[in-house]
Amino acid sequence: MNNETIKKAQENMDKSITVFQKNLGSIRAGVANAAILESVKVDYYGAPTPLTQMSSVTIPEPRVLLITPYDQSSLDNIEHALLASNLGLTPANDGKVIRLVIPQLTGERRQEIAKQVNKLAEEAKIAVRNVRRDAMNSLKKQQKDDEITEDEQRNLEKQVQKATDNATKKIDEVADKKRTEITKG
Repeated sequence: MNNETIKKAQENMDKSITVFQKNLGSIRAGVANAAILESVKVDYYGAPTPLTQMSSVTIPEPRVLLITPYDQSSLDNIEHALLASNLGLTPANDGKVIRLVIPQLTGERRQEIAKQVNKLAEEAKIAVRNVRRDAMNSLKKQQKDDEITEDEQRNLEKQVQKATDNATKKIDEVADKKRTEITKG
């Protein structure tokens, strides 16, 4: 049971890191990245459908996204969804495809995005610390219920702390990489 607590805590910390990386992928960094379109939902025959499921998204140039719908009749709906989204990009519809040009970032905008990265990193660290707290409480309960000894509890708490430190370090590395990507642009 005690190793199960460590294993579960490690899995939950890994999930927190994965969610953090996914959230970072949706941040616009001055280069074309199809991940920024994952949150866009298009009204397709009355149902909100993810844009990425109803079109092909390619990157023909470093700062251009090319959206080619599988169903040409949905082109106007896709354009309206892009305009309604909070991406801050204006779609160019040529009747067959939609082009999204990612504008060059200003210094001020780069700082705003870096702050957003910091905020997401802190949220991920909080999630990891919450996992640690739950694991520590579980170990204390196991020791109180005489399922493990005090020595085992201390050793397992050290393992939980080590996993927490590793997860926090990984979050910092990913955030630093994203900040570097943003500032170099």
